[in-house]
Amino acid sequence: MSLPPALAERLTVSRETMDRLAAYVALVEKWQKRVNLVSGSTLPDIWMRHIWDSAQLVPLIPEDTGRILDVGSGAGFPGLVLAALCGAECHLAESDQKKAVFLQTVIRETGIRATIHNSRIESLPSLDPDIITARALAPLDRLLELVAAQMRPGTRCLFLKGAQAESELAALAARPDIAHRLHPSLTNPQAFVVDLRVES
Repeated sequence: MSLPPALAERLTVSRETMDRLAAYVALVEKWQKRVNLVSGSTLPDIWMRHIWDSAQLVPLIPEDTGRILDVGSGAGFPGLVLAALCGAECHLAESDQKKAVFLQTVIRETGIRATIHNSRIESLPSLDPDIITARALAPLDRLLELVAAQMRPGTRCLFLKGAQAESELAALAARPDIAHRLHPSLTNPQAFVVDLRVES
């Protein structure tokens, strides 16, 4: 349960928040038996593979961030973890009804504050988010298509990506309106956080 050293240097988690995250993990493990929330092979290492992997976005989020939109939330990674750790208003978009019910259950039973939208992101009215997050949802060019209606100049996207991140960024060469940088993952030496910003 302890934070990995690279993340512990950048993030402090209160005891109350740790208790909420532990309750969340217990719910994932309970529900996984009937709803495919995460890859079963990752359950034994759920804290590193899912909780702390999601939490590494927190140091990249400014304290004055008003609203975060997590797209394709699934089991709530990173959206519910960010909701537990950040002061921002968090919205999670998940089209699968069973997973949306799971997310609502986590909110009710843990006290983590977030709003769940059981909807495809393309069908969701603009929420005017400051930051958009996603994890293992789609290639970058497709992701940007999916969230286009949610973006405006200044919108920032933090996407958790694997080793293919650099090749996916190459597909954005024709988008001069998108500024980007890569942050090495703090939990997986072969992964990255893709940090995108709409400039115009």
